[in-house]
Amino acid sequence: MTTAAPKSPSLYPPQGFGAPKDRRGHAAKDGLAGLPEGTEIFSADNHISVADDIFYERFPEELKGAAPRIWYEDGAYMVGMKGKAWTGGDFGRVLMQYDDLAGAASNNIEARIRELKEDGIDKELAFPNAVLALFHYPDKSLRERVFRIYNEHIADLQERSNGHFYGVGLINWWDPKGTRSTLAELKALGLKTFLLPLNPGKDDDGNIYDYGGAALDAVWDEIEDAGLPVSHHIGETPPKTPCENNSVVVGMMVNVDSFREQFAKYLFSGILDRHPKLKIGWFEGGIAWVPTALQDGEHMLASYRHMFNHELQHEIRHYWDNHMSASFMVDPLGLRLIDDIGVDNVMWSSDYPHNESTFGYSEKSLATVVDAVGPENATKIVSTNIQKFLGLLPA
Repeated sequence: MTTAAPKSPSLYPPQGFGAPKDRRGHAAKDGLAGLPEGTEIFSADNHISVADDIFYERFPEELKGAAPRIWYEDGAYMVGMKGKAWTGGDFGRVLMQYDDLAGAASNNIEARIRELKEDGIDKELAFPNAVLALFHYPDKSLRERVFRIYNEHIADLQERSNGHFYGVGLINWWDPKGTRSTLAELKALGLKTFLLPLNPGKDDDGNIYDYGGAALDAVWDEIEDAGLPVSHHIGETPPKTPCENNSVVVGMMVNVDSFREQFAKYLFSGILDRHPKLKIGWFEGGIAWVPTALQDGEHMLASYRHMFNHELQHEIRHYWDNHMSASFMVDPLGLRLIDDIGVDNVMWSSDYPHNESTFGYSEKSLATVVDAVGPENATKIVSTNIQKFLGLLPA
C-alpha cells in the first residue's frame, strides 16, 4: 500500500475569499520576516485601468469621431466606440471583478499606492488593462496616436507617484520609422519598458507580420538601438473552440500558456543572434514553463538542425540566461525548479488588482520565496531583478 505524500499548505486564497475587491492588504508593519531589513518589495507585474476619456479628449477636433472612448459601466472601465465595448464577453466580466477597488484605475494614484503599501508592496510595474483592445485598431496612424496619448497619460502617473509606480508603454511595431519615433518619445517621457504584442497582426495587404522575418529586422534594429527591454504579457490568446461551462477559467488556462511560439522565434528565427543587446521579459505566465521550453528547445535543435536555414550562434541555454527573465505570482513548482531557471532570471509580482493576484495574501506568497531560495536570493527575486530589468539599477 502506497502512502500519499503530504500536501503542502495552499498558497491560494481560501475558498469563499472572493474577488480582489473583497480582499484587504494586511502586511506586517515591521516588514516580511526573513528578508533583509530595508528590502523594497517591487511587484514586477501589476495592472491599471484608464478611468478618463483620454483619447477623445486629446484627439484633434476633426478626428474626434474616430477616437476610442472610455466609460464606466457595471463596475468596470470599458474601451470601445459608439457605446459598444471592445472588452465585452469574458474579458469584460473579469474586469468587473476588480475595477471597483479604490486604486485599480488611473484616477486615484494615491489610493493605489496606499492599497499596495497595506499589502506590503513598495513599488510596481503596471501594464494596461482594457487598453490592450487597441492593439489592433484598424487605422495604424490613429493607433499610433492612441499609443502616444496612453504613454503620456501613464508617464504623468509615474511622475506623480514619486517613484512608487512605473508604467509600461506602447510602441509602433509595424513600421521602423514609427518604431524609432515612438521609442524616442517613450524614453523622453521616462518610461522604462514597452509592451510588444505576442500577436502582431497583419500588414495593409493582409499578410501576417513575422517577428523573425527579414521584413521586421529594421524594427528590431530600432528596438535594440533604443536600449529599452521588451515586455511580453499573457492575455492575447483566446480559446480556439467555444466553451459552454466556466469559459472564463478555460480562457485563462489557455492565456497563461501563451509564450512558447514567440519564445521559439527569439531562439530559432535568429532575432537574438542578429540583435544581441535585446532584453526580453515574460510577464504573468509564471516560471515553471521555462525548464520545459529549454528542454524542448534543446531536443528540437538536436533533431532538426540539419533542416535549418539559420544556424544558431549559441546553445539554447545561452539565450535564456543572457537575454530573458520571467515573472510569477505563486509558482511552487517553478521555485522547486529554480536551479534550472536561474535566480537572476525571475521576478516576483502581485498582479494587483486581478482576480489571480496575490492581493490580500502577498505576505504569504513572498514568504514562500524566502523559504525556497533564502533571504539573499529572495531579495533579487522580489526587488532587485526587476529594477535591473528596467535600468533602475546597474545590471
